[in-house]
Amino acid sequence: MKTVVSVLKRVGKPARVFKSPDGTRLLILPYGGRVLGLYSPQSEENFYWTHSALASLRTARTFYASDQWHNSGGDRTWLAPEVDLFFPDFPKLDRYWQQRSLDPGNYQVVETDRGFKLVNRLTVRLSRCQQAARLKITKSFGPAPNPLRHERGLDLTGLQYAGYTQYTALELLGRSKTIKAKLGLWNLVQMPHGGELLIPTYSRSEPRLIMGAIPPEDLLVGERLIRYRLRQRGEHKISLRALAACGRVGYLYPSRDNWCLIIRNFAVNPSGEYVDVPWNDPDYLGFSTQACNVNSGLGQFSELEYHIPAIGHGTGRTRCDDEAQVWAFRGPESQVRRVCGQLVG
Repeated sequence: MKTVVSVLKRVGKPARVFKSPDGTRLLILPYGGRVLGLYSPQSEENFYWTHSALASLRTARTFYASDQWHNSGGDRTWLAPEVDLFFPDFPKLDRYWQQRSLDPGNYQVVETDRGFKLVNRLTVRLSRCQQAARLKITKSFGPAPNPLRHERGLDLTGLQYAGYTQYTALELLGRSKTIKAKLGLWNLVQMPHGGELLIPTYSRSEPRLIMGAIPPEDLLVGERLIRYRLRQRGEHKISLRALAACGRVGYLYPSRDNWCLIIRNFAVNPSGEYVDVPWNDPDYLGFSTQACNVNSGLGQFSELEYHIPAIGHGTGRTRCDDEAQVWAFRGPESQVRRVCGQLVG
């Protein structure tokens, strides 16, 4: 952590450290509004993926001086629908653009009685309705004690744990409260490439392929569990219906002599208005949970994504608030898999 903190400070992107009572440390980068690092009390090894350019001052300076999207890594917040926010010429798909008001945005650190929060006031352009929306995104962080701490007969000896709660809010501002469009929060965690994603479901549900081509042996759909091996070259993405999603997804991956498990625990409300849609079927609403495999010029990482029901036109809401946890474990493979069985399936 110390090296990354020093590099970021010297390139003019200072980070903050949030420490929980259990010793969990978060490395929070206001530039981009990201949880860049998640660390257990016993280790300096990050559970999350970060861009390799952050390893040295020289490469970080080059990275942040470029006019490309500055994907530092970690846990970030975007907005949906993707077709409105990231395809400026939709329905044409040849140009993908991360609006800089959203990422990296202009997050300000605001001190509070409980620590601090990140606030980004921004304006985005929506491609289908050709309107602009003024918004405010607020993010803050709190502890998330080990969910297994009170379980009997479960040996946690030798397992490292780190966890946190992220609070995210989206608000329409001024005249944008009457805009003829819907917008939803979209949170995404980037993790080391080459692991396996486990998505519990209430019923059998075939994920929708959003991009790329996934070999059948890498995407296994069962009656109550989807297993997705994120190991291919290129860029691939799947999306899952809110109706079947349980609101908890795990990611298993090997790390040096150990194994790691990252779990995101979030609320799914099938009655909510989930507005992210397949790129080739923009009227098909209702997708809440996504996964993305990236092994390309953007880097090598696996992405776990979830959406929050939208606000705006026809929803009766101009603000939404979300609370979600991340639980991370590191240790011997047998123990990590046992924990995975307890919490994910």
